[in-house]
Amino acid sequence: MKRLGIYIHIPFCVQKCLYCDFCSFPRTESSTVERYVERLSQEIEKMSGAAREYTVDTVYFGGGTPTLIPTADFERIFSALGKGYTIDESAEITCECNPATAELEKLTALRTLGVNRLSIGLQSANDEELRSLGRIHSFSDFADTYRAARAAGFDNISADLMYGIPKQTRGSLADTIGKLCALDPEHISLYGLKIEEGTPFGRMRDSLPLPDEDEEYQMYLDSCEQLLDRGYYKYEISNFAHKGYESKHNMKYWQGDSYIGFGVSAHSYFEGERYARSRDMKGYLDGIDITSERKKISLEEKKTELVMLGMRLSRGIVYEEYEKKVGEDFLSVYRDRLEKYARDGYVVIGERSTAFTDKGFLVSNYILSDILDFRE
Repeated sequence: MKRLGIYIHIPFCVQKCLYCDFCSFPRTESSTVERYVERLSQEIEKMSGAAREYTVDTVYFGGGTPTLIPTADFERIFSALGKGYTIDESAEITCECNPATAELEKLTALRTLGVNRLSIGLQSANDEELRSLGRIHSFSDFADTYRAARAAGFDNISADLMYGIPKQTRGSLADTIGKLCALDPEHISLYGLKIEEGTPFGRMRDSLPLPDEDEEYQMYLDSCEQLLDRGYYKYEISNFAHKGYESKHNMKYWQGDSYIGFGVSAHSYFEGERYARSRDMKGYLDGIDITSERKKISLEEKKTELVMLGMRLSRGIVYEEYEKKVGEDFLSVYRDRLEKYARDGYVVIGERSTAFTDKGFLVSNYILSDILDFRE
């Protein structure tokens, strides 16, 4: 059977962080959460017929902060999944979690339901930096949640970090990575701060005490080296893991594989079509099928997407896989455009694949825009 990923959006949180542009709703009434889960479960069941020829091998609960909803709501969602979908026995089932939002009892219940991977949002181990981001937890809170997750039986834990944030230095970032590595999670994500319009940070852009571009550049290179020294290899531009603990769900996005998103604002790529739900919470709760975008992906668009997403991976574009998916020899199309970047040390053109170097990742958007220009 064909393989399928499922993304489930839980858009509730305690408080919006100052940089957050995700679709999330703080301090939501319990009655609204209950209605949302009911609507979500109906949506999952309704789509099951279209997915009957697929085996689900990844499920991802994202947010928001999914661990805020009651255990009974998770049970309702898992029941909806179990009714209409073929779930692989070894499926990777991930739940995002923020520190201090889930104690041992909740985490044990999630593990019993089948969640086998936990993704905890740390961002920084420096409490002053956390406050500058508008986070509501401390590093101590993270450590408590992490230990509770281990006690609940989780043997696959990921932690999110950010670099280029207010008040951060190369030294404080190295200290954060050192403290996190001492706990030894299986997976670490490291994202550069993006200032989004419409967020508090967007309005504060000119007054934020941010590292300059050169320092941010060095932060990334330092972090890649430090993480490698601690046994984490970089398999994607922002993701590091012990061998065998790469995020199977996120790999679907980067490899152009099929996934269905459920919930307000959720995105999908299914049966060659991309579509997204609206952010309209009221419409969603009222059962209105609001799709803000829907587009059939042409072969030319698929080629472009595979290059843009595939080059995010440290292994880059594997020629055999690329040709199998789109019927085109990668090097015959792109070699001439890539060679100048290879000469300057930004790209490695190998016998089986082409990939960015560490410094190439930092200017990847520019390089990809240049080499893909002819397809636009």
